Amino acid sequence: MPQTAPAHRPRWWPELLLIAVVYAAYSGGRLLARGDVSTAVDHGLSILRAEKALLLNAEHPLNRLFTDVPALGIPADFVYASLHYLVTPAVLVWLFRRRPLRYRAARTWLMVSTLLGLVGFTLMPTCPPRLLDAGHGFVDTMAQYSSYGWWGTEASAPRGLGGMTNQYAAMPSLHVGWALWCGLMLWRHGRTPLLRTLAVVYPLLTTVVVMGTANHYFLDAVAGAAVMGVGALLTRPAMQLADRVRGRLGFASAASGSTVVGGGCETSAGERIPGQRTPSAGADDSTPATAR
Repeated sequence: MPQTAPAHRPRWWPELLLIAVVYAAYSGGRLLARGDVSTAVDHGLSILRAEKALLLNAEHPLNRLFTDVPALGIPADFVYASLHYLVTPAVLVWLFRRRPLRYRAARTWLMVSTLLGLVGFTLMPTCPPRLLDAGHGFVDTMAQYSSYGWWGTEASAPRGLGGMTNQYAAMPSLHVGWALWCGLMLWRHGRTPLLRTLAVVYPLLTTVVVMGTANHYFLDAVAGAAVMGVGALLTRPAMQLADRVRGRLGFASAASGSTVVGGGCETSAGERIPGQRTPSAGADDSTPATAR
């Protein structure tokens, strides 16, 4: 199978610009994807009923635990509000610096999956457990412990900026999807026991946190993992499409440089270096020998 990764580390500033553009499009798309609240509530209740029927309703006991035990609930809120935005960029930078041959495919996988998540938010706006009627038994721990952090009562956004986020973008959970991507990258490319341990712990911790804080259902987490799976399948086609577009626009791909030794000079049969001939026995040094 042909290698599609570049032969050297990409330049940092185009990568930073690309990531910033994709994230801005993703954030803006979340706002534009706001659906009807009643529809979002119906979707949330449908998910909750399905989980109860399948005996998958782990959100209630976890949420009660985080609500009753501040020593668990407060750290969980900090994890939910911060690690999503810290660990993922850190893993991207780590790959960029330490695994440059793997970076482009990993970055493309993350971006494609993120855009697929945006499609999910648009097609299925979903009310998270914390925004359901109190009769359904959920407590918004972010609101309960808001005095301990920088967030307000509207999701994990800083106080006063709750209107800048879409609180009904619960399906799929990209908190879980991005954490799974980080775990797979650390497991696949990490070499130390610490990195391998973090690769397992971080996705599991994120899954528990998103349910315990009543920000996501278990099936949201499952959907987040599924989105990453589909993104993985689309990574190679996406990279090939990007290469074709770059070629048509006249930008040479980093992987498409000439690999001909000698800068295009042709070597005759029997020659090791272009223009060099091996003298035949007894022949004058100034007379090239006939190529074998």
